[in-house]
Amino acid sequence: MAEDHKTIRMIVQRQDEPEAQPYEEEFEIPYRKNMNVISALMEIRRNPVNAKGEQTTPVYWDMGCLEEVCGACSMVINGKAMQSCTALIDQLEQPVRLEPMKTFPVMRDLAVDRSRMFDSLKKVKAWVPIDGTYDLGEGPRMPESKRQWAYELSKCMTCGVCLEACPNVNSNSDFIGPAALSQVRLFNSHPTGSYHKAERMDALLDDGGLQNCGNSQNCVQACPKGIPLTTSIAALNREATLHSFKSFFGSDYHN
Repeated sequence: MAEDHKTIRMIVQRQDEPEAQPYEEEFEIPYRKNMNVISALMEIRRNPVNAKGEQTTPVYWDMGCLEEVCGACSMVINGKAMQSCTALIDQLEQPVRLEPMKTFPVMRDLAVDRSRMFDSLKKVKAWVPIDGTYDLGEGPRMPESKRQWAYELSKCMTCGVCLEACPNVNSNSDFIGPAALSQVRLFNSHPTGSYHKAERMDALLDDGGLQNCGNSQNCVQACPKGIPLTTSIAALNREATLHSFKSFFGSDYHN
């Protein structure tokens, strides 16, 4: 078939509002070289007509940077959670089936509410607190060996794919998930962030923390950035044991 006449078949799971019932709608759109899922969805938005020739509403989805940095365009593509901006049509089996991630509440069509993940980051204080009222000058420097692996952890774009892959993150569990756990290790390793290490470790020992991890290791396989999530979880388990002993014996620590 000539390239000018090639088409792409897409089956999109749609949902008009959070409480509405989901349904499927099929689309057939013109093919272009080097298309990704986002550009295919943009084609549907430009001409919202389904495969039956019926006028419909444009498909709704989230996106931001379009270069696998913001994490906003996560969705399930042919059964696998990934970034739609880097999912190339030529590498996908047709029909391309698009669904929202199931771990998070659906807002509309392919867009989900990732508040659960952001609330978990708040719970573990995934930031470096500073006063900000005066110039603190240069902060302490990290050893190069620590900086290198900390940089790998900092690649997290809060896309939610690791939570989607984790069987322990679901509506029946309050598990904070792999992303928040890895960020605890990142900020505990920071020279200034380590001053709040005890607070973060307390949060990990609370309900929904480390004890809820079933060690399925799905997260590290699913992460689009290749972050060593299971390595972080193993390191945090050791830290949590040490923290429990020190807490029991009344020892405060900042390192």
